[in-house]
Amino acid sequence: MNKVAGFFTELMRRYLPDPFVFAIGLTLLSMVMAMLVEGQGASAIITNWGKGFWNLLSFTTQMAVILAMGYVLATAPLVDRFLNSIVARVATPRGAIIVATLVGGIGSYLNWGFGLVIGGIIARKLAVKVKGVHYPLIIASAYSGFTMYGLGLSASIPVLISTPGHPMEKLMGVIALKDTIFSVPMLLTSLAVIVTLPLLNAMLHPRDARDVVEIKEEPEARESAAGGHSMGIENTLAARMNNSRLLSLLIGLCGMAYAVLYFVQGGTLDLNLINFLILFIGVLLLGTPANYVAKLNEGIKTISGIILQYPFYAGIMAVMAGSGLVDTISRVFVDIATPQTLPFWGLVSSFVINFFAPSGGGHWVIQGPFMIDAAKAIGSSVAQTSMSVMLGNAWNDLVQPFWILPALALSKLKLKDVMGYTVIMMFWVGAIYIVALLAWGMATH
Repeated sequence: MNKVAGFFTELMRRYLPDPFVFAIGLTLLSMVMAMLVEGQGASAIITNWGKGFWNLLSFTTQMAVILAMGYVLATAPLVDRFLNSIVARVATPRGAIIVATLVGGIGSYLNWGFGLVIGGIIARKLAVKVKGVHYPLIIASAYSGFTMYGLGLSASIPVLISTPGHPMEKLMGVIALKDTIFSVPMLLTSLAVIVTLPLLNAMLHPRDARDVVEIKEEPEARESAAGGHSMGIENTLAARMNNSRLLSLLIGLCGMAYAVLYFVQGGTLDLNLINFLILFIGVLLLGTPANYVAKLNEGIKTISGIILQYPFYAGIMAVMAGSGLVDTISRVFVDIATPQTLPFWGLVSSFVINFFAPSGGGHWVIQGPFMIDAAKAIGSSVAQTSMSVMLGNAWNDLVQPFWILPALALSKLKLKDVMGYTVIMMFWVGAIYIVALLAWGMATH
């Protein structure tokens, strides 16, 4: 296993560019494909790209908020003490890898944004506490748990199609969560991933101590860990207001009151409300406005890559949709599908498309209609087909630089440091998803 890990790590080190370069390359590739495969003219391609460049602006802001404020929540004293209590019980490098994968996976199952952040944070804590941990691997392991989001409570496609009034309701109806993420096959798939993935990751840890790269803890990190800061030491009105627990308590309770009223009045959980809750729970847990601002300033460092790269992916998605490339890619797989195997081919096509359209919601908008039409035409399960697109998205995310950006920002590693490991994890998770969807399709037809 160490030889396999070494092979992929060296491969990535030699040939994998930085995420921004990867986004530029995908942009140019999508344009060339639109021209050669679909016969679209250069001016139409450039027009689609430019018009679509800001289509994800709202989503980009939501992502930036959930990651920056999720960082604040994950580093709040109460959460920090809980994570420290977990870290204190870990004594071996392989044990640290297992724990990092579990925390990242369970966190992502509950909410993808929280999982992305808390996985990276506990991985750093474990790397500092447990000597001999290979730092690139523990960061990759914590990130690998992100694939659980496709099976979890914030899985974008199942949650969307379970909501009355969703954009494709006339085509497919409303699909209850009990038929998707809470179905027995998907619950068993979740169990298989959360049990086996940590064990796989632990097996990847280098046996030779000379191959281990440990974390280089920075002076400011040690000072932060010791709990020292200089805010709020002046006895002025401004300082007292900045460090007022009463102000944080009052505004935090207002936020919680709104959330309660929202649900009482029939509101449903969406990304905006998740961000709202993360903000005001964080305000309550951090205690004072000054503490919250200080932690938020740290969290903002995790979002620079997102602000730069998300518009490029929005442009790629616009090229793919405007040229018809998504339908063409899907049709290649759907044309050879049977009612039993359509979910499998949906998974594979979704994996390919996710390189170009890594946003779950945006991905569904451009691939979903074709896949649902195909499912209805050949008598395949609409619920299974929808989950196949979701799982293809979550599977590809293991090697999609778009989503690894927060982990890289938190760890201060480069993409080539971790991608060799996530490629191996991708192969394993893919095997689980393929077996699950084939078995599910065969069992119901």
